[in-house]
Amino acid sequence: MQYVKIKDVIVEQIESGLLSPRQKLPSERKLAESFDTTRVTLREALSLLEAEGKIYREDRRGWFISPAPLRYDPTRTLNFNNMALQQNRIPRTELALSKNVMATKQASELLDLPPFSDVVQVERVRYLEDRPVVYVINYIRPEMVPNLLQHDLSQSLTELYKEHYGIEYLETRYRVSTTSLLGQTATALRATSGSPAMMVERLNYDQHGNLVDCDIEYWRHDAICIESFAKLER
Repeated sequence: MQYVKIKDVIVEQIESGLLSPRQKLPSERKLAESFDTTRVTLREALSLLEAEGKIYREDRRGWFISPAPLRYDPTRTLNFNNMALQQNRIPRTELALSKNVMATKQASELLDLPPFSDVVQVERVRYLEDRPVVYVINYIRPEMVPNLLQHDLSQSLTELYKEHYGIEYLETRYRVSTTSLLGQTATALRATSGSPAMMVERLNYDQHGNLVDCDIEYWRHDAICIESFAKLER
């Protein structure tokens, strides 16, 4: 199958270093001409490469070579900035939204809240080397963190909780699933609608066992590698 051969050639060029991380590929028209194939066949090859996390697409900008994914352990309380810096990456966070709202159905279910409860909603876009890789939505119990909106919410919530409220995460429950990027999430991550994504949902409990908040993270799937360490009991 020609599209598999095209995919293998591009993978070989990536692995040999001929194509560098974040390098932009030629246009689909030029690539199709180079491989003497049709745009339909070329797109099948590009779709395979995207599914394998070898390349990613930015809306109206084209295809790029994926850098190494961030190694991510959802069981650790290490914040995004520190996690990235430990892996010699350059992180940045932008605040997209912060307000008090009535809890959505999703927030109510995750935080086990009665109808018409209020929550603090915080939405942020996180970058690696100026590429947006994850859109994070936090729903926070307001009674746990009074006047939270007065703080700089582009910084780590973990550190903010500890410094201003004496709250430290002691337990985390999480779930990882696959999804697609849609709407404002896709736009914020410069992705085409329907691009594959990893979704990480976390419930965070403090040192007294109180449920503090939940966060829903929408990752570009090529930008994250989920890994964890478990010590087995005998």
